[in-house]
Amino acid sequence: MTDTLITDTPDTDYRHPRQRVRLDTILRLRWLAALGQLSAIFIVVQGLEFDLPVVPCLAVISVSALLNLGLQIAFNPMQLLEPAHAGGLLALNIIELTVLLYLTGGLENPFSYMFLAPVLISATALPLRFTVTLGLLAVACATALFFMHLPLPWEGEEPLVFPPIYLFGVWLSIALAIGVTSLYAFQVTEEARKLSDALAATELVLAREQHLTQLDGLAAAAAHELGTPLATIVLISRELEKALQDNSQVTSDIKTLREQAQRCRDILGKITQLSSTGSMFDRMKLSTLIEETVAPHRDFGVDIKVRVAVTAAKEPVGTRNPAILYGVGNILENAVDFARNAVEVNAWWNNETVEIVVSDDGPGFAPDILKRIGEPYLSRRRSAEDAQGGNQGGGLGLGVFIARTLLERTGAKVSFTNRAFPDHGAVVQIAWPRRRFEASEDSDEAEPE
Repeated sequence: MTDTLITDTPDTDYRHPRQRVRLDTILRLRWLAALGQLSAIFIVVQGLEFDLPVVPCLAVISVSALLNLGLQIAFNPMQLLEPAHAGGLLALNIIELTVLLYLTGGLENPFSYMFLAPVLISATALPLRFTVTLGLLAVACATALFFMHLPLPWEGEEPLVFPPIYLFGVWLSIALAIGVTSLYAFQVTEEARKLSDALAATELVLAREQHLTQLDGLAAAAAHELGTPLATIVLISRELEKALQDNSQVTSDIKTLREQAQRCRDILGKITQLSSTGSMFDRMKLSTLIEETVAPHRDFGVDIKVRVAVTAAKEPVGTRNPAILYGVGNILENAVDFARNAVEVNAWWNNETVEIVVSDDGPGFAPDILKRIGEPYLSRRRSAEDAQGGNQGGGLGLGVFIARTLLERTGAKVSFTNRAFPDHGAVVQIAWPRRRFEASEDSDEAEPE
């Protein structure tokens, strides 16, 4: 197991593009902006009694309201907008705000910081290129307002004039606020989206494992139900064979019927034997769980050493849980993939704890990702091997995340370390409270402690 974390998940890419925003969402924000602008004009003119170019301001707001009304009538508000269309409406918001600020003092107007709103909306809902474009447009409009604007409405005959250095500070603070807050909002939204997609992939894997396990139970039930009619067919065919010994043609057909019915019984018997150890309602010892996860990986040229420490406490017996089988199997597969010669699987228990430790003699985890192991889409490949093997891809980086998530849902605590120098290799420790390991199959639905 190395600093390269690969995944055994299917080739399907669970990473979806950023969700598109609905037209209704944009229209609600535009109506809210128009209402806020009208309120501000009313307060300034009627409450503060400042001289304000009311007619031009109302004309700008009226154009915005008419556009909103037209979009609401012409299109279904619930439809998802293409990123370019949503970006266009947000750019229009910036231009409308620029015109209003031009009429009311430019950067001297305290509402000039409203340039941030459209860019932040884009950062949370649109691709990065649209956010960058809107941010540059907002900065360009703020720069234009630095040089061109009507006087700020104020009381008295003399207009209020701010020094250029102050206006430059306002411009700089707007530019920095747009950059920093947009980057922060984009990063937070991106991390939340990745986590949501990875959790969806985890649920799909768990559902698949549970479906396969349920098929075993269904096979056992089918074998049980079909056993009785097949036994009846065999019995009757045997009696008919004895009664019709003189008719060679009929006897031959009945013999063939009996043999085929017996063959069906043998097949169902094998299915029953397989299902008796695979049913989700069966329970399995810790040593059996380890052997079942180790068995598929013994023929890959890597020596897998299993050590089960026998203690005074009775060996724990848990439910055959698909989440545990998948989680331990995935971690073991990573160890086998990147071990040089050997993988060790050690298990021990007492009255309080059940623990499995998987270690290998590979390069181990790189220090820069050791603390981040288990995050979704954290994937690296060994460059030398990839160059030789012609492998350009590194998987989705979901395998370890899914394994860790499923194991922690069963109450396990999963930790990743490297062997102490001079030894080398990765070590993964999986520890359960014994009562959680031995709980019913519903334990994977409970929150880990």
